[in-house]
Amino acid sequence: MAPMGIRLSPLDIAVFCLLGVGVIYHLYAGVLSSRIASFRQKRTVDLRELLALSMEAAVQGGREVKRIREDNTLEEKSKGKTKEGASEKLTLGDLNSHRKMFYLIKNTYPNIQVNSEEHANAEGEATVWTRIIPEEILAKISGGKEVPAERITVWIDPLDATQEYTENLQKYVTTMVCVAVDGDPVIGVIHKPFTGYTAWGFVGEGSNVVPRASYNTNFPKVIVSRSHSGKVKSFVQVAFGNNTEIIPAGGAGYKVLALLDPTDEEQDTADIYIHVTYIKKWDICAGDAILRSLGGQMTTLKGEQIDYSGTEGNKGGLLASIKTDHEALVKRLPPWEENKQ
Repeated sequence: MAPMGIRLSPLDIAVFCLLGVGVIYHLYAGVLSSRIASFRQKRTVDLRELLALSMEAAVQGGREVKRIREDNTLEEKSKGKTKEGASEKLTLGDLNSHRKMFYLIKNTYPNIQVNSEEHANAEGEATVWTRIIPEEILAKISGGKEVPAERITVWIDPLDATQEYTENLQKYVTTMVCVAVDGDPVIGVIHKPFTGYTAWGFVGEGSNVVPRASYNTNFPKVIVSRSHSGKVKSFVQVAFGNNTEIIPAGGAGYKVLALLDPTDEEQDTADIYIHVTYIKKWDICAGDAILRSLGGQMTTLKGEQIDYSGTEGNKGGLLASIKTDHEALVKRLPPWEENKQ
């Protein structure tokens, strides 16, 4: 006998087609839902995770900085002159640290804005963060602090105090990461590559560093830049007297740490940090966030808050203090104009 054929009525065909469409719809809806969830996840960032990532980026960059200095393979170049006429150095340490730090953050959170001091042309690193959060962060910071990626700007300094780095003045050298939300510094990380110490602060949440027990603002010790000083010495003396102790030091990150409880014997200590010339935001954002997390302040010399969105530089000078009457300090400063410094 010949095999019997299967005949479908028009109703059977319609039902079959509807079932097929239903299966396809549910499969597609599942994929679409998964993609939407993934899209939403990428568009928001948990700030606790971003703090841990920032710490890892600073440490990885710091390893490159230390390795290249110890191997003496700096490949030192000049990027030109600063506004004060000092030579602005560039080394392989700056570039390699930039690649580690920039691409670790960007590969993990592609949608956030990352501003770095350096702009290496080489291919990016393939590294992606492991999402391991250090115990010290888990113990102090709760999760669930989601922020839309478009509100975040990350400022990284792959090697702060490059001039001192070339002179092998290791204590001044740091790597830094700062997270700003809507222009306000929220998370700051300062890492010392040659000691392995990492300071961090999360505004409103906590920090792993503390202020000193007391500060002298009547006759303060003032820490200033050793390589971008401008007319800072006379400026400080007018404000606080000719006998004011002035401490020249390299690196904005180092100078902020000088305002806190010292972490090692080589760390200078000061009561106030003053800068009177143009300074880049990747130099100061991390320190600003750490000070804010401890109740301190970093402002322009006129007492204005610094906005960490938009342009890369701060033209208003710098006054940083902690556990003091910051407004009273601002009033003691002489009239200041950026173009006269």
